[in-house]
Amino acid sequence: ANAAADTPQRKSRARKPTSDPLPDNRKSQLLEESARLFGSKGYEKTSMRDIAAAFGILPGSLYHHFGSKDELFTAVYAEGINTLIAAVEKATAPHTEPWKRLEAGFIAHLESLFSRDTSASAVLADWSTFRSAELRAALVKERDRYEAVLSRLTDAVDLPAGVKRHYFQLAILGAFNWALTWYRPGRDSPATVAKQLLAVFRPTAEGLSLVR
Repeated sequence: ANAAADTPQRKSRARKPTSDPLPDNRKSQLLEESARLFGSKGYEKTSMRDIAAAFGILPGSLYHHFGSKDELFTAVYAEGINTLIAAVEKATAPHTEPWKRLEAGFIAHLESLFSRDTSASAVLADWSTFRSAELRAALVKERDRYEAVLSRLTDAVDLPAGVKRHYFQLAILGAFNWALTWYRPGRDSPATVAKQLLAVFRPTAEGLSLVR
């Protein structure tokens, strides 16, 4: 009898989804949870209902803050860009020598992107499946903000005559972003990976001969 009497009480204590507007701190947590789901399931396979359920709110509350999944993903992506910019700027602040700044910045870049449960992981999304030109344009605008920060680091290092800085920047970004495909946790640290990749570019940038 006691067990039966306790059941409704236990049910009443269970957390029920809410449709109330979210305070700012909860909204930040929502973006992190959304990033986790987008990162693990992909954009196409993650629905607004999935995100609402995982966060313990009703879909109506989610739509109160974000009118569509595209709008939510753009917010998650922008938060990821903010995270990356803050990490790079913090890491480079103590340094003045251009190559040390570049190294510190790209260590922070990899450490942030390898943390796949954060909003920074949304930056890794494959845009090829996005049908909305408006969404792609919004993401490009955010990506350009971050690439401007990285460009200031690559612009500061000296290059030998005849080497176009644009291709130097593309090569470095390509190498670091490709590392996200083959990197396996538990082996080399993000700092080691960053230093090894930059070591490939530094002799060339300084006009030295590479050992064959």
